[in-house]
Amino acid sequence: MDSDALLTFLTVHRRGGISSAAKALHRSQPAISRRIALLEQELGVPLFERIASRTMLSDAGRVLVPYAERAVAAAQDAENAVRALAQPNSGPVVLAVVGTLAGGRLSAVLKRFAAAHPQVELSLRTATSAEVSDMVRRGEATIGLRYDRDRSRDLDCELLVTERLQVVCALDHPRAGRRVAKLADLSGERWIAFPIVPGRREITAAHVFALFGLGEIEWTPVDSLTAQKRLVEAGLGVALLSESNAAEELRHKTIATIGVGDLKANHDVVTVTRRGGFLSAAARRLMEIVGKEYRGTRS
Repeated sequence: MDSDALLTFLTVHRRGGISSAAKALHRSQPAISRRIALLEQELGVPLFERIASRTMLSDAGRVLVPYAERAVAAAQDAENAVRALAQPNSGPVVLAVVGTLAGGRLSAVLKRFAAAHPQVELSLRTATSAEVSDMVRRGEATIGLRYDRDRSRDLDCELLVTERLQVVCALDHPRAGRRVAKLADLSGERWIAFPIVPGRREITAAHVFALFGLGEIEWTPVDSLTAQKRLVEAGLGVALLSESNAAEELRHKTIATIGVGDLKANHDVVTVTRRGGFLSAAARRLMEIVGKEYRGTRS
């Protein structure tokens, strides 16, 4: 059972079938089918089932997935480590980031890194927190930047900053710049938040009415931080945002805050790397720059 066979298996799983996997791997469909058949013969069990014209994992396939991901990632680590001996300050580095963290501080990180390491091929991918962890776990990303710690044993998380959450509103809101005793006093407001998606750690409606005990409230799902802030500016609702996410608008005085006496809520921002995984000199330098930029503005 070699890493190429496992990569083929994972690609069929992720792409949903032999045809899509063949395109992704630039191979013929018969070659992909043969590779899977040999792997199933070696293991003595079927890894996929055809259900309603769809290629689905069998029970054995579901068991194999996490082991295959680790094996393929380890093989990639080995290749990267060897290549790093010949070219210590070059090669690819992939940074996976939660979309709402792709703001001014991240721009400063990327600018500093690119200036110091022009030979390094740095790419950026955005995703939810759970997806960031998955990309790092699979070896598709070198470093992840997400909200809150991932408790998986195959990942290492390092705290960068703890950001306070605050309620923001339009400048002409009756409570703009004022204070209420408790969050429940704002239960009559229309709240703007991210839709509830499994694995998402951004501020969804669940944070507002479940974590803070507001019960059923009126809310508008908006799957864009920028759009949320524009709606708040227009007076179409209030939102719960971290300090960094609202910093620019507060600085330019396009929105205001509402102080809440019982709101003691924070977001942890952490880096994620694969436990025991290889980090090139360039990747370690990127981790260092990220740490300095974020810890230098700890809330």
